[in-house]
Amino acid sequence: MRNILHVEKLKVEYPIKYNLFGKIVERHKAVNEINFDINSGEIVGIIGESGCGKSSLAKALVGLVEMNAERIVFNWKFNLHEFKTDKDWRKVRKDIQLIFQDPISSLDPNKTIGEIISEPLFYLSQTLSKKEIKTKVLSMMRKVGLHESQYYRYPHEFSGGQCQRVGIARALIVEPKLLICDEPVSALDVSIQAQIINLLKVLQKELNLTIIFISHDLSVVKYICNKIFVMYAGNIVEKATKEDLFNNPQHPYTKLLFNSFINTFEKNFFIENFNSDFIEVNEIKKGCPFQNRCNCVQNVCKIENPTLEIKQNTNTEVACWCE
Repeated sequence: MRNILHVEKLKVEYPIKYNLFGKIVERHKAVNEINFDINSGEIVGIIGESGCGKSSLAKALVGLVEMNAERIVFNWKFNLHEFKTDKDWRKVRKDIQLIFQDPISSLDPNKTIGEIISEPLFYLSQTLSKKEIKTKVLSMMRKVGLHESQYYRYPHEFSGGQCQRVGIARALIVEPKLLICDEPVSALDVSIQAQIINLLKVLQKELNLTIIFISHDLSVVKYICNKIFVMYAGNIVEKATKEDLFNNPQHPYTKLLFNSFINTFEKNFFIENFNSDFIEVNEIKKGCPFQNRCNCVQNVCKIENPTLEIKQNTNTEVACWCE
């Protein structure tokens, strides 16, 4: 299987404190030098609680937030870590598209559905005529479950689920190779969530898409993804196939996540003595970021942050000092 995205030491930081002269004196590490590879045709899930860096990672990969990295190679020919301007990012805009979390606020209320879906084509496929663009938009509307008669309607006339279908159509209209879904169903009702997830699975096969699916809902990730990364405090703490992760989670944080869904899964990976009154992660200056909540913390956990390594007798990569 061909590698489509290779990431080495990706870091995203936000300024949180300035001195009297406006100089940044403290930054929050939203994404902390993470490494991963994604193969063409995979659906990779990224899970973790709010604030773990999932959305910052998504925005970094499409150039919406400033990031630093040792190396990010997309499709074997684009070095994203060297991109600094919008002109640079235009080289990959067609091939990397993002579906936003809030389906309604992500759409321009002053434009019709047809205008919203066709807009990327005007900017990124300028060789098409207006007639060809409209034909392509109508075809994509049918693929995502929208009717042609809705072409001239406005976003406020649609439900949340319909607006998300518009967002999906807008992202797919330029035929991307990589689709990043930033919690695309979290704002929708459960029944609508199922429709959107099933739609994404169908489109992934039909269009041969590679998908990064970001969510905090384990049941959704279990249904749609075949490989999963677990994030905590800006770090990837576990990488595994869906089967390995849900049958035998290795990292204490992953087990804690599963315990929060105790009624969702047959197995219960209950671990005692987790600290609920933990200090802010940003206050941990060295060592494992999970040290203040872990029940098996050791001296080394307070000194050095563990790196991802394949755990003995498993195929799972885990960043943990515990045996």
